[in-house]
Amino acid sequence: MAKMTTRALSAFALALSATVALTACGAGSRTDNENATKVSCSYEAPAEKTTVNVLAYNSSAIDPFTDTMVSSCTTDMVTLKHDPIDFGGQVTKTTATLAGETGTYDILETYGFVIPGFADDGKLVPLDDLWDKYAADYGLDQISESMRAGMSYDGKLYAIPMQAQMYVMAYRTDIFEELGLEVPETFDDMIAAAEEIKAAGEMEYPIALPWLATADVTTSYEAAMNSLGADFATAEGEVTLDTPEAKQALEALLALKPYMDPQVTTFDQPKVQQQLFNGSAAMAIMFSGRMIDLTMESNTQLADSFGFAGAPKLTADAPHSYNRLSIDGWSIPFNTALDHDMLFEMMASAVSEDASKAAVPAAYPAREGMVTEENSPYGAAANDSMATAMPPVVSPVLADVTNEIRPILVNILNGKISVDEGLASMQAAGEKAAG
Repeated sequence: MAKMTTRALSAFALALSATVALTACGAGSRTDNENATKVSCSYEAPAEKTTVNVLAYNSSAIDPFTDTMVSSCTTDMVTLKHDPIDFGGQVTKTTATLAGETGTYDILETYGFVIPGFADDGKLVPLDDLWDKYAADYGLDQISESMRAGMSYDGKLYAIPMQAQMYVMAYRTDIFEELGLEVPETFDDMIAAAEEIKAAGEMEYPIALPWLATADVTTSYEAAMNSLGADFATAEGEVTLDTPEAKQALEALLALKPYMDPQVTTFDQPKVQQQLFNGSAAMAIMFSGRMIDLTMESNTQLADSFGFAGAPKLTADAPHSYNRLSIDGWSIPFNTALDHDMLFEMMASAVSEDASKAAVPAAYPAREGMVTEENSPYGAAANDSMATAMPPVVSPVLADVTNEIRPILVNILNGKISVDEGLASMQAAGEKAAG
């Protein structure tokens, strides 16, 4: 199963590399540490000049932490190097650097979805002893216990939690007020609002979701299943794509499709942002880290026209919201030649209290109570979504299953195969991937 995980992630990386220009907000532009906050980074310096290579994708939510680490931990003896890269490129380089006994990077930005697979493969350094050693120095006890659990596997911690992202709804307050519409709380509410917006001649496709065929589409389907309290597989590795929840979630997504751009399976989150920027969509659901860009006048003339709300539920009686809780953090690759203590202190400095405060409102830091309605335009919405999200299922097979079912899911959504046939195919593909 470990080898299968590496192969699946490698294939995922190759698929994403074809769409690097469209993946991750702000990706590909050099930040020059413009988001840096000066914090204490008091590691023991090595005897010789050393370069620490940091791999993290560029986005509004990640850059403040990366820039702070690079700026604060670079000294005359140690240079932290971080080159701009988008999310697709990061996935590719992560797979490559972990593939051999020696690697290119010394600090990796990782996220909870891939932690179980990498941990199962022995690709990341367990951090529990280092955490205990330095927790008091960097106030790590203030980091959310649930986020620590999200970056752990089989009782061991594999990443210092940095920030979380959850689905948030952005909507056009001016259009909703003009038409007397309430903020949607369910998928049926979204459809009803879309019908009113279309009937008023405001726009043809009022709903925007990221359904990129090589990545985002499975996240959306997983979010729909999560709303019903299910996932693609259980923590024990049992694939659950032949369940009533899997069918209900799929049919709920299909019900939204007539109100979305026909090219929706080519749209990642930046393209969804663009739909909102140019006024061709009235409501969208994306990760919270994308929301700050909607409030910037440099991005759109509609910056003052967006409101934010917690993600809706599939149905009024669903146990959770349509949501994915994604936790980002810092990990040490197993094959770095550099001192683990030094690397851990660098990572801990980047999530310090001062660094975390400075990252708001662009990010939702892992420290408890950092984001509020007062310090973030979408703070209340993010907190609401956090409270209603289903806790992530921790399973080493999820990454494999997700990659195997993606092309089948796209064919279902594009009407090439029926729902029942597609579910059977996804179940078979998922069971094969899970081994």
